[in-house]
Amino acid sequence: MTNKSGHDMSSHSGHGGARPGGLSVSENGYTLEFDSTIFSTGVQTVTFRITGPDGRPVTAFTSEHGKELHLIVVRRDTTGFQHVHPVRDEKGTWSVDVTLVPGDWRFFADIHPAGHEGTMTLGIDASVAGQYDPQPVPGDTRTAHIGEYSVTLDGELEPGGASDLTLTVNRNGQPVTDLQPYLSAYGHLVALRVGDLGYLHVHPEGEPGDGTTAPGPEITFMATAPSGGTYRLYLDFQHGDVVRTAEFTVRTTTTTHRPDAAAQATPEHTNHHGHHGHH
Repeated sequence: MTNKSGHDMSSHSGHGGARPGGLSVSENGYTLEFDSTIFSTGVQTVTFRITGPDGRPVTAFTSEHGKELHLIVVRRDTTGFQHVHPVRDEKGTWSVDVTLVPGDWRFFADIHPAGHEGTMTLGIDASVAGQYDPQPVPGDTRTAHIGEYSVTLDGELEPGGASDLTLTVNRNGQPVTDLQPYLSAYGHLVALRVGDLGYLHVHPEGEPGDGTTAPGPEITFMATAPSGGTYRLYLDFQHGDVVRTAEFTVRTTTTTHRPDAAAQATPEHTNHHGHHGHH
């Protein structure tokens, strides 16, 4: 995916255009290793490491969006979404508490190992014992309600081509114009492709303090879907010192794009800096 401020995100394996990230447990010599992938229900402590090409736990990372590692947790039926930030010890072991219910889960680690050319997203499956009650994927939804807040999604996901997605935040029917920065931006968006949970992850155009980006009510993303299909979108935003998550279901359009659209979505890695500020 790319953003309108010129930051090329199509090269980010976890964030963009030609192929989604998180479909592999290992990439470029880096591997996501969990101490266990079988959990009980309730609040569980997850511990894991990122091993490097030398087989040793990585202890040096380039911070992205204010964090060395972002962990996205979601059940395979797309429920239970959580975005958390584990703590790393000096030996390279990460730990964090997550809330789990019975079912099959996917964990995504969004990282930028120091010395590596760019960021990547690794994914691993986990199982939670118990009576599993899978939920159907919600139909196409363009308005999400979270307590007093409502978030409306405008725009279409177009396979192979860039398009704007604008999310508008209201509280009790009134526009929210004082969103607080969250991970160096006014909003953080994750998109997961239904069926294989291919992972896409972008930030809105502009950033807090750049002199042009307003703190709401609108947050605009430039997004490129790697393929047709149905996607689940999760928007994290902060207001009143609380981070809330709005969820949407979006089906791609059938618009035919310019022949150069695919060329713009190259799978190569580039260094990410400056604005690229969720993880």
